[in-house]
Amino acid sequence: MTSSESIMTSATSHARRDWNALTDDEFRAEAARFVQGHLPQQLRFMKRRATFAETKDWYLAMAKDGWLVPNWPVEYGGMGLTPAKQLICMEEMEKRGAPVGPVQGPINLGPVLIARGTDEQRRRYLPKILSGEHIWCQGYSEPNAGSDLASLRTLARLEGDEFIINGQKIWTSMAFDANHMYALVRTDTTVKKQAGISFLIIEMNQPGVKVRPIRNIMGHFEQCEVFLDDARTHRSNLVGELNDGWAVSKSLLGFERIWNGSPRHCVNALTHLEHIARLTGKFEDPVFLDRLAQVRLDVLDLGSAYDSFAQTMRTGGSFGNEVSLLKIWATETCQRISELLVESAGDAGGIFGDVAFGEGSVDVLLPFLESRVLTIYGGSSQVQRNILSKSTLGLPA
Repeated sequence: MTSSESIMTSATSHARRDWNALTDDEFRAEAARFVQGHLPQQLRFMKRRATFAETKDWYLAMAKDGWLVPNWPVEYGGMGLTPAKQLICMEEMEKRGAPVGPVQGPINLGPVLIARGTDEQRRRYLPKILSGEHIWCQGYSEPNAGSDLASLRTLARLEGDEFIINGQKIWTSMAFDANHMYALVRTDTTVKKQAGISFLIIEMNQPGVKVRPIRNIMGHFEQCEVFLDDARTHRSNLVGELNDGWAVSKSLLGFERIWNGSPRHCVNALTHLEHIARLTGKFEDPVFLDRLAQVRLDVLDLGSAYDSFAQTMRTGGSFGNEVSLLKIWATETCQRISELLVESAGDAGGIFGDVAFGEGSVDVLLPFLESRVLTIYGGSSQVQRNILSKSTLGLPA
């Protein structure tokens, strides 16, 4: 039995338990027990994105018991969780500082293949996501085609049974760790831009694929450029129909749109802010207390909005573009908190790493720098506002 078959067997066996029959409190206790018992201390609350080599044992432990892909159906190695239970799972992982590892396969590609892939694609790729044999990255953004993704220019032409791909992707998270990429490519230049896009699976370990890491402002490597020069993939790696990639890619949104609006980043930044306030005596400053009260209320309001959308999911409902509000609110609130954090640190606000304050220390710049990108990825705040103005408010384009 191969490693992927072994893990698939273990996961499906474990998932036969009806997790959805548990109360929310019972399930939360189970999730907490699993994380507490399996997550190594050195991986908790990491200040950078972990590599697969660092998280491999944790990744496989989750896969064997179904926790890696809790939203996947049981027959594919998941737990078949309802949205309500998925939220609890995510919250418990986050509360205990679980690292963000290779998520593109479990969170994004897997559900797309389950919903839109062929039987052969599911047999070939899903077990190897669970086993960690296939690590995936997402080939979406390009230079001049980030938030306006439909303007992408990477071309794929069909020659016989193979697509020949030429172009460039950028901001591709952890591409240096990946051996496979799912990508949006242009397969028809004669139609409107959304209509001529296809969704392809591409093997990274081949001639014509070059990955160049990008160092971020904190000095870490996470994002990458990927150059495709006559890279090839078999026609069987087309997901969905030819030129229907835009519709396939929208299948990725659903639950992750709620995830992007989670209060988690805000709560983390607020914890840092309150910690530094205690260490520096800021709680004696009435001006600071007024500003602190305002951001606390902003986070509570965000939590209420988040719970409202989550409740819609819990009850099987759906929502449209109004979820853009949640993304704007979450990311811009986080920036306001992190700006107050840096201001409260005074002269130490521009120092990298842990800074000593009295009897403790705080990494002042980490929440601030991390919050800069939040309003850009997943569709910038400007794009989200345009979506709301046109689709929700009915304003002219």
